Formats: sequence, C-alpha cells, structure tokens
Amino acid sequence: MSKPLIIITGASSGIGAATARLLSAQGHPLLLLARRLEKLEELGLPDTLCRKVDVTDRDAVEAAVREAEERFGPVDAIVNNAGAMLLGRIADQGAEEWDRMIDLNIKGVLYGIRAVLPGMLARGIGTIINVSSIAGRKTFPNHTAYVGTKFAVHAMSENLREEVASRGVRVVTIAPGAVETELLSHTSDEQIKQDYEAWKKSAGGALDPQVVAEAIAYAYRQPQNVTVREIVLAATGQEA
Repeated sequence: MSKPLIIITGASSGIGAATARLLSAQGHPLLLLARRLEKLEELGLPDTLCRKVDVTDRDAVEAAVREAEERFGPVDAIVNNAGAMLLGRIADQGAEEWDRMIDLNIKGVLYGIRAVLPGMLARGIGTIINVSSIAGRKTFPNHTAYVGTKFAVHAMSENLREEVASRGVRVVTIAPGAVETELLSHTSDEQIKQDYEAWKKSAGGALDPQVVAEAIAYAYRQPQNVTVREIVLAATGQEA
C-alpha cells in the first residue's frame, strides 16, 4: 500500500531539505515548495512535485496543493517550515524586515494550514506540523520581532489544535534551538551575526537539521489517536 502525500514548505535547504529526504526515504510522495526551484530539484527525490512558490502567495500555495493532490491523492500532512530570522534591535531595524517576518512566519503558516485543513476535516484525518522555534517560548537579545512571530506560531498552533482535535486532525509544534541552517545569513546587521555565531560556538555548536527532521518524523509516525503536541529540542550546551 502506497504512503500518503506530505507537503513541506521551505524545502530547499536546512530543516526542510532534511525532512524531505527523510520522509521520501520512508516512502512518501512529496510536494516541496520554495522560492529556489533548482535547489528542490537538486534533491532528486522520487514521487516528488517541486514548485517555485513563495508561501506568502496564498493563491500559489493553494494551486500547488491542488496539483499535488490530483497526482498523489489527498494530503495527509503538511510541514510548515518556511520562515525567516532577521535579527535586529527594534530601535534601528528596518520595518521592512518586520513585515517580511510577519508575512512569512505568520501569514505563510496560516496559508499553508488553510490550503490543507478543509480537506483534512472532511476526511477526519490529517497532521499539521508547524516548525516554530525555542524563540516561541522565551526571549533572546536582538530577537524582538522574530520572537513575536514565533510566539504567534506557538499560540496559533495550540489554538488550532483545540479547534480541530475532536475532528481527527493533529497539530504539532516543533521548537528547535539554534540549528545549522541558512537562517542567520538573512540578518543584515553584521555585528549581530558575528555575536550569534560566537554564541553558537560557546554552546558547542548548533543542531544538525537532520536531528530536527527526525523529531518531525517521530511526531508524524505516532498512531493517529496520539498527538505529540510540542517538541522542544536544542544542543545540550545551549543554556538559553
């Protein structure tokens, strides 16, 4: 019996790419969404539909999901992983960076949920996995706007879980600490980037994206009547 379709956003690198490789190896057909189509195609995964989609484009997300379902059948899970981490002090950070994080980290997650949830509710089965951050549980220096978006992901996920629990749909929040991904490269303040790298080094290094992918897969493969509501994981040396 073939396994059901899983959607992964932000799948071109880091956690998204690692999750795609792992779930593909476990036999799932995939819809991979990212702005860098060539990176998705470089993964070379079987039974995989790759689409150049910015998750802030609601119509594009919807269209890609419908196309994938026509090819592979109903979506059983979505991993809302796309996000941006633009660190800065509120007093001097460009407001356009706030807008980008709000659009991607909050609205992008909502658009992914909306694209799959009606079908899941109709079928009485499905899993929504939102990749948040330990910054959705506590604060960090120079993270004010980013922390705000990740606290929002945590809150939205728990509220949605309560809303759909009786309808057979699971909602999972994955909250990693520092991970070795491209996220930091998007920050424009060079001193903040240097300080962050020094902080990671002092903690003995950040998590490998594969570790986070395995946490996602663990939560997903539980029996449908079991919801792992939240997984918080970080490098052992990360004190904060």
